[in-house]
Amino acid sequence: MLSVERLVQSFLQFVGYRQARINRSESLASLKPVVLQLIDSFEQGGSERQAIQLTELLHDSGRFSLRLATLSPDGPLKKEIAALNLRELPSFPLNSFYDFNALRQLRRLVRYLKAARVDVLHTHDFYTNVFGMFAGALARVPVRIASRRETGGMRSASQQKAQSFAYKLAHQVLANSDAVRAQLLTEGVRTDKVTVVYNGLELNRVRPQQALTKTQCLAALGLDQNLRSRPLVTIVANMRLAVKDHSMFLSMARRVSEAVPAAAFLLAGEGDLLPSIRAQAAGLGLAANTFFIGRCDQLAELLAASDICVLTSQSEGFSNSILEYMAAARPVVATDVGGAREAVVEGETGYLVQSGDDVAMAERVVSLLRDTAKACTMGEQGYRVVKDKFSRAAQLQRTEELYDRLLTEAQAFRPQ
Repeated sequence: MLSVERLVQSFLQFVGYRQARINRSESLASLKPVVLQLIDSFEQGGSERQAIQLTELLHDSGRFSLRLATLSPDGPLKKEIAALNLRELPSFPLNSFYDFNALRQLRRLVRYLKAARVDVLHTHDFYTNVFGMFAGALARVPVRIASRRETGGMRSASQQKAQSFAYKLAHQVLANSDAVRAQLLTEGVRTDKVTVVYNGLELNRVRPQQALTKTQCLAALGLDQNLRSRPLVTIVANMRLAVKDHSMFLSMARRVSEAVPAAAFLLAGEGDLLPSIRAQAAGLGLAANTFFIGRCDQLAELLAASDICVLTSQSEGFSNSILEYMAAARPVVATDVGGAREAVVEGETGYLVQSGDDVAMAERVVSLLRDTAKACTMGEQGYRVVKDKFSRAAQLQRTEELYDRLLTEAQAFRPQ
């Protein structure tokens, strides 16, 4: 029978063994560089969706110890993060860059970056660039990466100055197209400081899991079944920013309606501009032919029901909507802005027109509505382009290569 002393000794040895295992586990985890993705919110924006997708890819890769933080903890995309079981989702809410709260949140972020021993800070839009790069510099994060997703025309003079300062604090600026890279260079960012990583797309997200009829797609969207016999022209764009130029879309729709009276037009997106866009549609006599989807959670069904997809933006970096259209094997008619021509092959996967030229866009749309065989061929060509060039695997590989290179450079310059 064991003595009390032997029992105590055995227990202490066991505890010591368990603690050693815990310490070893923590030590192994600490060997992975800590990467923090800082995003604006969990809303259904293109930047947010790409940032969350990258977070998921990095999590599944397992090469880095991953963290995620946000300026606002709200939005429908938050449910996609829940499955990752991240340690925490700290938020740093801002009302302005120029009030006491901003200073308080900055101090909180700096403390968090130090406590978490973040090695790579990756921000994804204007607000997180400015806030994150300043905090990252104060916390002396070894690798700081800002992102740019638009070519220009969306920021005031003071915002442009703030963004330029953020780029100076960054070790690298990630652009999502060659067009955005060119814009950054014209703004004075050094050539060696800009890396292009194209948006990646999950093909299954925009294609139904099983073959669906147009009737089934319309039912899933809650749309009138009478639309099943009508050609459908669709735009997927938020209604928060005038730069998406829904006015051009509606002007184009009026011209198309005159040439193809059966055509109907689907507008997916939400935002403060919705009432004015509805009013303009009614003013153009399109009330009976325009259908407002709102925030679309059934994107695959929407695109499957559509015959032609368009984008009328005045400015873009690299449009997620265009990639989604092509991945759904739909012909694209889009304005020639940002990186559109890096995806759309003129005359093969769709057509490009000048921003604001609703006449040319209407002509292209009408031609495709009248030549369904050509529209189908363009759609299939577009699918192949997206599959080969804009995969999530390529996005992950380019991003991890960037992290590895910058971490190696930071280690080379770090005091021993």
